Amino acid sequence: MIKIITIVALFICSLASAQTQYEQGMTKALELWNQGKTAESTALFERIAAVEKDNWLPNYYIALMNSTAAIGLKDKDKMIAMVNKAQNALDVELIKTPNNPELFVVQALINTVWIVFDPMTNGQKLSPKTMELYEKAIALAPENPRVVLSKAEFEIGAASFWGTDTKPMCDEVKRSIVLFEKQKLATPFSPKWGRERAEALLKNCK
Repeated sequence: MIKIITIVALFICSLASAQTQYEQGMTKALELWNQGKTAESTALFERIAAVEKDNWLPNYYIALMNSTAAIGLKDKDKMIAMVNKAQNALDVELIKTPNNPELFVVQALINTVWIVFDPMTNGQKLSPKTMELYEKAIALAPENPRVVLSKAEFEIGAASFWGTDTKPMCDEVKRSIVLFEKQKLATPFSPKWGRERAEALLKNCK
């Protein structure tokens, strides 16, 4: 009986230790990202993802930070390497959770990197696919602030290019800020970014 109790206690302790290691790892990886250390953060998230195979968040953050860091890079090879790393990480999670609106937002961001890189070649090909992603995301999560904001920002870019009215999109940016105030996180590491971006974008709305 004592042996059984000891084994159970050790098992519980190992679970607690594993959870603590996950939390420490995620916290450190996010800190590295905030410090602009994308490569170091990516490496740590990759190690976490290798252990937490049923957790979509580590690969999500790999995809998010590499895609956002790649936007506007002048070094073509570096940009392509970062986008490919983002896409590979995202593909792993899209297979496991194909209807995750947060993943759709990141896929749309990856598409946007390619559009910005070569508008003439990629704009016509990827813009409709990107809008389709946002439409799917908004259908799944109409109150998700990142979905609302990202869709509106992409549409503002298109409207500015074609010279059409951006007011409806600006209204959506305003709505996203309200949604950011209401959002509730499922876990301490769930996506929560976007509020500052929405406020900055709103300042440029006419």
